[in-house]
Amino acid sequence: MTQKTMKPGNDLMLRIRQAFFDHGYSGLSMVGLARACGFTRRALYHYFSSKEDAFRAAVNHHNADLIQLGFEAGEVIRRNMGSALDVLSGIINIRYGHTPRVLNTSPHIVELNAEAFRRCRDASIESAVAFQARLERLLVELENDALLRLRGDVAPRLVAQMLADGARGVNQGLPPIPPDDLAGRYRAMCKAVLYGCAATPEPR
Repeated sequence: MTQKTMKPGNDLMLRIRQAFFDHGYSGLSMVGLARACGFTRRALYHYFSSKEDAFRAAVNHHNADLIQLGFEAGEVIRRNMGSALDVLSGIINIRYGHTPRVLNTSPHIVELNAEAFRRCRDASIESAVAFQARLERLLVELENDALLRLRGDVAPRLVAQMLADGARGVNQGLPPIPPDDLAGRYRAMCKAVLYGCAATPEPR
């Protein structure tokens, strides 16, 4: 086995991810993973020490990619005079919606979700914390630009947490939400978090 010495590029990470989508986790060995990526096993060991290492790297790359793409999309919406709701729901639709839409095309969706939870929980938590911190900063920017006004007793950090929790809740919805309906559900959730669903009751 060759010692891992090289950092994989974007193209290799996309091939690794696709290999797991196509074959599942248990259906791949390092030999099979290398073959699916157009590498020899020896060459693949320059990048990853094991199949689990490759899987974790693919999950980490995927999460980081979606965070970046989500905020880039949000910035485009913002430049095009979109509302705070447009911006936030657009970001969340990419950050949380892309994965279930792609996984829905894989026959290994249940196994891959289970393996990601089992092997990548620490990395997923780290990714969630990073996303929520960036979302918090955006909320402050939206307030500074007069696109949003939070109540004085509600901190941007709490709103960022609620939006992320709500998006994860949408993804776990039962019965499962059809992929084509996810964008609308994220928007409805964002609207509920930002503006509420119930009127303040009259005092008795």
